[in-house]
Amino acid sequence: MNWKRLWVMFVSRNREFFRDKSAFGWNFLFPFFIIVGFGVIFGDDTREFYKIGVFPLKSGKVSVVSLDIPTGIKKMKYMEFIGFPDQEKGMELLKHHRIDLLLEAGSKSPSYWVSSTSPRGYVAEQLIKAALSPESGAIRINKKQIEGIEIKYIDWLFPGILSMNMMFSALWGVGYVIVRYRKNGVLKRLKATPLTAIEYLSAQMLSRIFILMFSLVIVWIGCHMIFNFRMEGSYATAFIIFFLGGCSLTAMGLLVASRGTSEEFTSGILNFITWPMMFLSEVWFSLEGAPDWVKTMAKFFPLTHINNGVRKVMNDGATMGDVSLEIMILGGLTVFCLLLGARLFSWNR
Repeated sequence: MNWKRLWVMFVSRNREFFRDKSAFGWNFLFPFFIIVGFGVIFGDDTREFYKIGVFPLKSGKVSVVSLDIPTGIKKMKYMEFIGFPDQEKGMELLKHHRIDLLLEAGSKSPSYWVSSTSPRGYVAEQLIKAALSPESGAIRINKKQIEGIEIKYIDWLFPGILSMNMMFSALWGVGYVIVRYRKNGVLKRLKATPLTAIEYLSAQMLSRIFILMFSLVIVWIGCHMIFNFRMEGSYATAFIIFFLGGCSLTAMGLLVASRGTSEEFTSGILNFITWPMMFLSEVWFSLEGAPDWVKTMAKFFPLTHINNGVRKVMNDGATMGDVSLEIMILGGLTVFCLLLGARLFSWNR
């Protein structure tokens, strides 16, 4: 180990980083944006942890004061009450783990429904039972069985994990690599060939899609052998959604890499894209009860439409026609990002 050479490389790399004003500034701005963004969305100290659906009420988040439910439940903390016009709508979201418990309002002896496969539903049920215990002098509340086939939480979570892995592989495997090629002069050499920008970007996208779908099939088969996931719909329909989702994410990575020359700055941009998608595209939890502007923003993310489409196929048996909206959105995003990336693409800078 030559410490002198080590020190020279250490100093030179630091100088390179600090002289890159975009990368240097982004390393300060990105954490700030993340903290401020999540502070606005999740920073309320009174934020609820459990989502309780109540029917029949007007759809949307409701105030606990206006609810015609037992007083013991009203006094409970960290409960978010979401109104539904009828029981059918609430049952649908309960089976898909978008709410933790469904409660009937306006009855002297109300009933509630909870999924036996939901960990959060179990905790919410125990809290409600404690609030309405006989010792507290509360009225009786009746538990009823959930209607239809219950969806296991792992069945709801599995598509989100697969799509999240696809997102990171697509954006970083294409966006970051192309920027490195440009910085190292590889793209400058390719410019001397007859290869066009759209040909180069299409080849990069197809190569990444092949890797994404190959790894997706391997992971799916391996996990299915362990957890035995239920598939109500067609594997071909789910494959098409994942394929178009991979295309849209890869095209987005190509768009990011169309001009960048700094790996650090590109890394910041990719983080800025991936982290909001990971938290707001319902990978880990449902956005039911979130502010409307958060739900609207989530609809601009391709990851949201991948998760929604695949979950409809796996858990509800949706056909190609049922997920046509998700397919059109993912296809449109792919074409838009690919053409714009080819238009902005530069071999040198």
